[in-house]
Amino acid sequence: MQCPSCQNTDSRVLESRSADAGRSVRRRRECLNCDFRFTTYERVESAPITVLKRNGSREIFNRSKLLIGLTRACEKTSIQSNKVKSIVDELELQLQQRSIREVHSSEIGEMVLDHLKGISEVAYVRFASVYRQFHGINDFVETLETFNTKKGQLANVL
Repeated sequence: MQCPSCQNTDSRVLESRSADAGRSVRRRRECLNCDFRFTTYERVESAPITVLKRNGSREIFNRSKLLIGLTRACEKTSIQSNKVKSIVDELELQLQQRSIREVHSSEIGEMVLDHLKGISEVAYVRFASVYRQFHGINDFVETLETFNTKKGQLANVL
């Protein structure tokens, strides 16, 4: 493992523990050259998931890209960072469990919105505005009306 401080490849493991509900191992390391301490995560490697983008291009699923987008949508809300990470973990697990290794970016976006719908209206609208490429206030109004309609239907069922 390469030290992020001095790029030396010699380090020792100080501590190992299970992370992400047992899906990965968190290791605390110390560089033998500069004594810098850093954390690494070890995950089981699986067949890559290919994301089909709107423009027709393909790219490998990037967990950190999804985490960054979701974190931005949840900024300054009551949603804690560990909840955001657990949403990303759950979405990644759902994608890994599929037999088809290609997924449309729109499908991932809808999966995220389904999770956010029950958690935070603000995060939902923020994520939707980027994912659905809102062009003006009318796009926000339509989304809010749809959100309120679905919420109202839910209240009638309860």
